[in-house]
Amino acid sequence: MTPLGDLRRHFLLVKGMAKATDTDVEGAYAAGRLDQDEWAEMVRACRGCQWTEGCEAWLDGGQGAAVAPKPCCNRARLAMVRLEEELAG
Repeated sequence: MTPLGDLRRHFLLVKGMAKATDTDVEGAYAAGRLDQDEWAEMVRACRGCQWTEGCEAWLDGGQGAAVAPKPCCNRARLAMVRLEEELAG
């Protein structure tokens, strides 16, 4: 079993990916569309992801996108949060 990556590093990667995809995870949390367990699971999944270096490089490139890149383990969840955001607003 592969050990999980650094908690702070992956917390920041999830926040960075959310920002790059214009997904307001903090707003979703505040509105009750994303609970603490779901947020923690996103960070935990990121900590086990094998695409960390690719993710950092993609985020450092500064290109945003409507959807996270395919290798991102949180791609679907971020897309759902964004969709829920659009439907609620």
